[in-house]
Amino acid sequence: GCGTGAMLHEARDAGHAGRLCGLDPAAGMLAQARKRTDIEWVQGDLGEAAFNGAFDLVVMTGHAFQVFVEDRELRTALAAIRRVLTGNGRFAFETRNPRARAWEEWTSDRPIEIRNELGASVQMARQVTAVFDGRVSFSHTFTSPDWSQPQVSHSTLRFLDAPLLASFLDEAGFAIEAQFGDWDRSPVTDGSPEIITIARTMF
Repeated sequence: GCGTGAMLHEARDAGHAGRLCGLDPAAGMLAQARKRTDIEWVQGDLGEAAFNGAFDLVVMTGHAFQVFVEDRELRTALAAIRRVLTGNGRFAFETRNPRARAWEEWTSDRPIEIRNELGASVQMARQVTAVFDGRVSFSHTFTSPDWSQPQVSHSTLRFLDAPLLASFLDEAGFAIEAQFGDWDRSPVTDGSPEIITIARTMF
């Protein structure tokens, strides 16, 4: 889920001289990312990519880890991540801490407005539609004065607590090397907004 490639752009600009590869299923995201030609861009997902043992680090940002809603999807993703890593590789990612109940703030009375360089405006409102079994379903409604009607997307995310997350990682051959409750590297507590994890390969 490299998206528009902002993180990889920053890594290159900061002096990373090795191989950098962005992978994303969305053609529109990669169209923006490919404005940089000094980074490898691949459309697809890890299950399709032939990268066996190719990387020292896999990074997943933007809470993309939470799109693996079912156990089977999560196990498949972790197995694919493990496969592309070297024997001493790391997997770094973040997922929202379910105990912080972030979805309770996802209400439609707090729209976000975005304007592009030409002044065109789009507003986005989020509405939770269901909370069930560690999963949250919600909709995004996008409106613009330039559109004839709103555009609506529907999503479901999974919120794994720290013990369940650890069990999935262990089963996939990962050991947790470090874990933080926020970007200030504070420990994970009930009130922490995040579970930021760096896991290393065990075998």
